[in-house]
Amino acid sequence: MPELPEVEVVRRGLARWVRGRTVTGVEVLDPRSIRRHALGTEDFIGNLEGATVLDVVRRGKFLWMPLSMAGPDTALPGTALMAHLGMSGQLLMQDPQVPDEKHLKVRIRLSASDGMPGQLRFVDQRIFGGLFVTSLIPTPDGGPGGLGETPLPEIAEEAAHIARDPLDPNFSFDEFYRKVKARRTGLKRALLDQSVISGIGNIYADEALWKARLHYARPTDKLRRGDAERLIEAARDVMNAALAAGGTSFDSLYVNVNGDSGYFARSLNAYGRAGEPCSRCEAAGLRGIIKREQFMNRSSYTCPICQPRPRNGRW
Repeated sequence: MPELPEVEVVRRGLARWVRGRTVTGVEVLDPRSIRRHALGTEDFIGNLEGATVLDVVRRGKFLWMPLSMAGPDTALPGTALMAHLGMSGQLLMQDPQVPDEKHLKVRIRLSASDGMPGQLRFVDQRIFGGLFVTSLIPTPDGGPGGLGETPLPEIAEEAAHIARDPLDPNFSFDEFYRKVKARRTGLKRALLDQSVISGIGNIYADEALWKARLHYARPTDKLRRGDAERLIEAARDVMNAALAAGGTSFDSLYVNVNGDSGYFARSLNAYGRAGEPCSRCEAAGLRGIIKREQFMNRSSYTCPICQPRPRNGRW
């Protein structure tokens, strides 16, 4: 499943290629990939053809493109094309002469622009993802709906329930800390709770906790402010490093908008490294070995030396 840095890599690429362009045609090759658009194929196409893409916005792992039938100067768009990547969804920019991908599901033709590919293609092997048109609603705090190129104070309805993510310029540490302290749970469980903080999945939670020297079972209601600040900074550092590399790309099906895979998996310090020496402990002359433990039907990776188990942990 793509995590926040993977989705942000796609957002940045799409913003470069599609912002300000008009949809000139839509072809749905597999209706299963627009199943979330309840009114069907004709309505989906009708909502897109003739619309101008105003921006590409992300909150957490939610990605949407605000649309306008009135051109790029509209004040508030009202609707958006929502993209759910699922396990294997890809949004690819391609020239028309490029042969169709094997698992091409939706083709969106865009108005001509110098040096830019003419088609946005949605490719999905496992068909867990999809596209649909949705309504935009005002943000509760009046701030931008998410991270985008323009500060539109609207958010896709499906993303309105989730908190801001650590890379969002409008992220509030005070609000995050208040929510965390109000929980009586383990720290990693709180990090994976989208109502507390969005965009942090299993991989980056383990990496952020390792960098912050915190165990995943630390009780949230007893978390000191300084530890919480260190954790958020660690999450930002880890995600920004992943962005620079293009994402983790554990799944060969994950590619960015240009079809390139990420390489951050080579730089992970904890996740997936069970039985290997902890690089931080090794540098300090200690014998920390990364340990894998079962966690919420998944796995957690920690170093027992620099991330000691809490005596009053919440598992």
